[in-house]
Amino acid sequence: MYEIYETKERITADNDKEAEKSRAYLKEKNVFLINLMGSPGCGKTTTLVRTINALKDQYRIGVMEADVDSDVDAETIHQLGVKVIQLHSGGLCHMDADMTARGYMRMGIDDLDVVILENIGNLVCPAEFDVGAAKKVMILSVPEGDDKPLKYPLMFEVSDCLLINKIDTKAIFDFNEDLCAERVHKLNPDMEIFALSSKTGEGFDAWIEWLKQEIEEWRKA
Repeated sequence: MYEIYETKERITADNDKEAEKSRAYLKEKNVFLINLMGSPGCGKTTTLVRTINALKDQYRIGVMEADVDSDVDAETIHQLGVKVIQLHSGGLCHMDADMTARGYMRMGIDDLDVVILENIGNLVCPAEFDVGAAKKVMILSVPEGDDKPLKYPLMFEVSDCLLINKIDTKAIFDFNEDLCAERVHKLNPDMEIFALSSKTGEGFDAWIEWLKQEIEEWRKA
């Protein structure tokens, strides 16, 4: 007789324990961590830039830019005058709780109120690993199509907020916003959805107000 050992289940279980430890530590330090996820090209960095500019007068912000290689995004964020660290995953397609914790410890959080992790770009792997964030935010861009909740359901199930980005391109692409929202809410009835354009700023006020409210409620809890 031999044993069948489900290694993936053990990995995710161990990660979940590390995520809870990290979340408790961040709460003790009063630091609000956002896990920002989405496909390559969905507009994560552009959205992040506009979000930082809307928040940085009120909150001290740090950013962890995660990628397989390069430091292009970190250089972009550095120009905004906020603390930033580039994290290289060594070929992995996601960040986990331990990698994230080591990242923010290396960056230093004693002088921060909000930390944003720009996760590695894809809709599969990052959804499977809790990094200890207070909120999980995902971006779906109009050019990607309104069928993505059908193709990558886990990402939509685990996220707290969906940003439908690049709505300034709706005249070009076949994207049904109402149908997308319907598909999302079948998977996750509590998902907050904001349609916006990180290029033009359309729709950003509602997203920023929601985020500020979530930060303040979390800080008071």
